[in-house]
Amino acid sequence: MAERDAWPALRVADWTDTRDTVHMWTQIVGKVRLAHAPLLNHWWQVPLYVSPRGLTTSSVPYGSRCFDIEFDFVDHRLLIRSSDGAAREFPLRAMPVAEFYDRTMSALGELGIEVPIQAKPNEVAEAIPFAEDTQHRSYDPDAVHQFWGQLIQASRVIGDFRSHFVGKVSPVHYFWGSMDLACTRFSGRRAPEHPGQVPNCGDWVMVEGYSHELSSCGFWPGGGDEGAFYAYAYPEPEGFAGYPVGPSETFYSQEFGQFLLPYEAVRTSSSPDRALLEFLQSTYEAAANLAGWDRAALEESPSRWSQHRHAHAT
Repeated sequence: MAERDAWPALRVADWTDTRDTVHMWTQIVGKVRLAHAPLLNHWWQVPLYVSPRGLTTSSVPYGSRCFDIEFDFVDHRLLIRSSDGAAREFPLRAMPVAEFYDRTMSALGELGIEVPIQAKPNEVAEAIPFAEDTQHRSYDPDAVHQFWGQLIQASRVIGDFRSHFVGKVSPVHYFWGSMDLACTRFSGRRAPEHPGQVPNCGDWVMVEGYSHELSSCGFWPGGGDEGAFYAYAYPEPEGFAGYPVGPSETFYSQEFGQFLLPYEAVRTSSSPDRALLEFLQSTYEAAANLAGWDRAALEESPSRWSQHRHAHAT
């Protein structure tokens, strides 16, 4: 498969109803993980991860057991598996959020997993309780499969970019609150207290998330005809918005306070991987150079042991 052929084309306008429904579904599953996983800095215990089938919680502790929940966007099923060998699943199809919530909680209950969650969404303007949400009910399996394809490509390239950093750096993970795939690098210095003010989300959540100086990047299904890649710094250093970055389609959004690169500009470029890596690297340099990060101590080539690794593998 040619590099460009691997990047799906999916117009946001063509699947908005499905996107908003799946967003609520991933919030429900994400809150289940949040209820049982021990706190990690910056809420790293709450996201989902791109898997070979869709999105997964990975292993979640529960007493002396563990379990996971996976959205299978190939066969379109929700899978819940416990370490004692028990499992439950049900098909993903057009259904109200209220029905998805009920089926998920019932399946967990059948596995003996109690999940006390705050049963309403976060980081959205209209927080309809899950059990009452009959408004969001769409599911286009082809669109969801394409979205998962976008996440695969974004996760793969962002993972490559991540490998060049030896300082504190997050996994490449899907935050269900804002429905974005993200990866964050840290300078090691404390940051000023975040002001919060995110819809239906406690200010204390943002204080923990932004406790240290950072440069963050990712992908979300908005901000462009087919979604957008983003990059921002907290706190934003003086001159950040005007720093020269690439590729040429990149722009600084005053509305969002971050650089944006339309997904379609990457997808249609002669080398999507190269275009995205240019965006990730140049926007990181804008943050790190302007804020005076110790780049020599924080960066390293991931190929530094290649000769020995390749010899060992063969």
